[in-house]
Amino acid sequence: MKRFGFYLIILILGLGILTAGCANKDQMNGTNQETNQTGQTSGSNGSNESNKDNGPVIYQNTLYGFNFMLPDSWKGYAIVTEQWEGIAVDGPQSGQVIETGQLIRIRHPLWTSEQPRQDIPIMIFTLDQWTDLLNEKFSVGAAPMPPSELGRNSRYVLALPARYNYAFPEGFEEVEDILANSPLEATENFK
Repeated sequence: MKRFGFYLIILILGLGILTAGCANKDQMNGTNQETNQTGQTSGSNGSNESNKDNGPVIYQNTLYGFNFMLPDSWKGYAIVTEQWEGIAVDGPQSGQVIETGQLIRIRHPLWTSEQPRQDIPIMIFTLDQWTDLLNEKFSVGAAPMPPSELGRNSRYVLALPARYNYAFPEGFEEVEDILANSPLEATENFK
């Protein structure tokens, strides 16, 4: 009987290690979309979601150093990562991509390809890139204005793209309400 208990414990521990290993592999696979179905997974960009006792949902990004507070209705959100391109405005490289950076989209859990909803896009700029953007060395979109700064830390400027909601998809009013409450907190918590 003792042997059976011993083997049962080994089996349970082995399954736990196997499950943790699979979760780690999924976190590090470099896919462009990570879905937080449980509200507790961690993403490959150093992110995770915190929601204890039905409190606010907080997207934590330790790669770029920021937290983003979301309403409880966003529990189970997805993170979609893309890349922005900076096009030279003048000079010999005019019209060419001279800068790139990360664009993180926080996607509502009810979003589907058949019924898309408004994402919350966050552009990541180094401090030098931000200075060059404001000095009009490059442009990141067709809008006649630069992105709006949401926050900054010692390494990055976190910004909202100009005209991010130009198509007015479902949920754009909710995103505007979220953004009106200054939900982004820049941190120095980098990993």
